Amino acid sequence: MKRPWNIIDTPVYSLATYDGDSVNMNICTYVTAVSMQPKLYAVAVYQNTKTLSNLHASSHAVLQLLHPDQISLVKRLGKRSGFDFNKEHWLQKNGWMNNWDGHKVLNGCAACILLQKNTSLVTGDHELFIFEAIRFKTFSEEVLPFQELITQKIIL
Repeated sequence: MKRPWNIIDTPVYSLATYDGDSVNMNICTYVTAVSMQPKLYAVAVYQNTKTLSNLHASSHAVLQLLHPDQISLVKRLGKRSGFDFNKEHWLQKNGWMNNWDGHKVLNGCAACILLQKNTSLVTGDHELFIFEAIRFKTFSEEVLPFQELITQKIIL
């Protein structure tokens, strides 16, 4: 039997965070819209990660809604630390880097949302950030669902 939080089929996201000209990307499944006006998103980020370090030093990030074709990125972006593995270099080398609205993002994602950091709260093994959506662009209506990560045994 699945754990209760693994029953719901939510989209899989990657959060692009920036350290100067460098980008780091992770995998996020704890993401939800929490307000319509202004448009706010809540994003939970693991403690002790490059993503969290970048967020503490920056006021913005790009939330990327993954396309099903990007399932192969989940292990590299979600199971490897940006402190130990240069994700930007690997993505660039493998043709996965793109530019949207002046920000380095994933090539082929379903949508991008430029986020402005509002507030955060330490919550157990994650830090919960509230962001305001500043701009967005939808490229495809096909999204990578969380249940596919379970089906492919990426998440157990």
